[in-house]
Amino acid sequence: MTRSVYVTGIDRGDGRQVVELGVMELLTRQVDRVGVFRPLVHDGPDRLFELLRARYRLTQDPATLYGLDYQEASTLQAERGTDELVSTLVDRFHRVARDYDVVLVLGTDYADTQFPDELALNARLANEFGASVIAVVGGRRQTAESVRAETRNAYRAYTTLGCDVLAMAVNRVAREDRDEIAERLANRLPVPCYVLPDEPALSAPTVSQIAHTLGAKVVLGDDSGLARDALDFVFGGATLPNFLAALSPGCLVVTPGDRADLVVGALAAHSAGTPPIAGVLLTLDEVPGERVLTLADRLAPGTPVLSVPGTSFPTAEQLFSLEGKLNAATPRKAERALGLFERYADTAELTQRVSAPSSDRVTPMMFEHKLLEQARSDLRRVVLPEGTEERVLHAAEVLLRRGVCELTLLGDADQIRKKAADLGVDLGDTQLIDPATSPLRDSFAERYAALRAHRGVTVELAYDVVSDVNYFGTLMVQEGLADGMVSGSVHSTAATIRPAFEIIKTREDARIVSSVFFMCLADKVLVYGDCAVNPDPDAEQLADIAVQSAVTAARFGVEPRIAMLSYSTGTSGSGADVDKVRTATELVRSRRPDLRIEGPIQYDAAVEPSVAATKLPGSEVAGQATVLIFPDLNTGNNTYKAVQRSAGAIAVGPVLQGLRKPVNDLSRGALVQDIVNTVAITAIQAQSPTPSPSEKAAAQ
Repeated sequence: MTRSVYVTGIDRGDGRQVVELGVMELLTRQVDRVGVFRPLVHDGPDRLFELLRARYRLTQDPATLYGLDYQEASTLQAERGTDELVSTLVDRFHRVARDYDVVLVLGTDYADTQFPDELALNARLANEFGASVIAVVGGRRQTAESVRAETRNAYRAYTTLGCDVLAMAVNRVAREDRDEIAERLANRLPVPCYVLPDEPALSAPTVSQIAHTLGAKVVLGDDSGLARDALDFVFGGATLPNFLAALSPGCLVVTPGDRADLVVGALAAHSAGTPPIAGVLLTLDEVPGERVLTLADRLAPGTPVLSVPGTSFPTAEQLFSLEGKLNAATPRKAERALGLFERYADTAELTQRVSAPSSDRVTPMMFEHKLLEQARSDLRRVVLPEGTEERVLHAAEVLLRRGVCELTLLGDADQIRKKAADLGVDLGDTQLIDPATSPLRDSFAERYAALRAHRGVTVELAYDVVSDVNYFGTLMVQEGLADGMVSGSVHSTAATIRPAFEIIKTREDARIVSSVFFMCLADKVLVYGDCAVNPDPDAEQLADIAVQSAVTAARFGVEPRIAMLSYSTGTSGSGADVDKVRTATELVRSRRPDLRIEGPIQYDAAVEPSVAATKLPGSEVAGQATVLIFPDLNTGNNTYKAVQRSAGAIAVGPVLQGLRKPVNDLSRGALVQDIVNTVAITAIQAQSPTPSPSEKAAAQ
């Protein structure tokens, strides 16, 4: 078993942080206690560690992160020899390793160091740490042949020095050469070799970084605008028509501050999305007057306008020397980096080779990772009716960068593009459809009128109804133009799911539509049903909710052990409410004898082994229930919110079950990550089922 993974390189400038971030993602999918160790560090904050700590909720003390700084290490080596240096670093590594299931080791960076053979030092440290190596080769500005030769030489160098090399990664190769390089390296080495193309947005500085480096004054703009990547620089001096022709997507416009015409023209172009720019940098310490700034702010709210005292030439020198870095302040770069890594590295293969110690614990992060991975395994298209909502756009960018699914956004296409441009969100080639003007509106109206003819709905009336984004999105799902729909961030639950009841309807094997929440606790995932749809289900409906919830749990990797909750356990109580739960339990047992179920049972007896041993000794469910079915909506909704707020659980849902095709509702307070998770769940629900053994049993 590999207890630590050492990511290292052969020279500086290989963009290794992409691979380090990708490996950390793989490790945190498997175990919940991952440590980080960097043998040698430069002065100043470790930006990558701060990103890892923020993203993966690491509790590791930053003081334990590193062994020595480069100056200390150089002095120690000079005075007492390399063996003493290595011994010191090994000792400090083990102080970290003893507290974690697996450790990610970040190799030296080959930048401004005093070590004559840094590769050999990395190799020796990996061996002494008992770590397996992933070696990274930089391919920027190299030919396909030179990259191939350098990669093979790097592999030989590390293996000759006794390293256990897990894989090779070639990073930053020219995009047009990527496939040729991958083909040349395929099957030429005994280990996998992953080839990643250069991604300009990763090395592009953010507007915020530019402002900080230049000491610029922020005249206009908000945090979202300052987080945009400056993909190019356009220096303004020409007449407005020629200047506008030179603009490119994501560029930072650099112009003297007295050229108000270019400032207004650039922001007007951004507002129209032709093209969206990163911002404007004014030189000469000149700023347009108040009227121009007011107009600029109205044209492109949030778009940054900076001001520096220098002239364009020295400003350009500083700009061209800047390079973007992954850090905690650039979460969108991290998403792009992970998307790049997951697209070009065989993460399933690498996960198997890493072979981190398995864990019975399932943390919220591990569950979220599994959702994204499962959704990526069989891409589906999900329609998002709330295409102009800020949180939805940010979630869409994450989903696209991580390759979770294909997306369709509904709404006025120009408004969506403008909003995305204002937020600095890159939607790529996402499908945008305006229900009001779409050619599909006529056929959808006819389809809806036919479905609701028994309610007196005419084609004329239906024509108005289907212009509603939720009805339009639901019809896209029904007609196979999308595989699922997610809405509700700005719509009520009724507005989201009513179209599904009318158009998609329930499955043949489901009596009602119900819902579950995945409750991600610190060390496990529980399934709560029904906490969102049915106010007071009868015994038949409650039994149906239990069976559906067991199937849903199994679909998402939770082994179903069902607890039918009540205020009494076993035969200790009586009354209409208890009798309903008891009857529902017997119905489930008669219909699905393969399912493990207990009821009526109190919550504490369902989840706490010590209580279960007293109240229901010998039960195969009590004390270890994973699917908890509440007797009514009042109890379920309040309980899930109490656990969410009091225990710090992450509640993923509600996830609707029982529909012929997946439609899911969001809370109007949903965060971006909530939307990402719900869309991933919807995509998984739409996949062709490949059931696990527990899911297969639950579905029989």
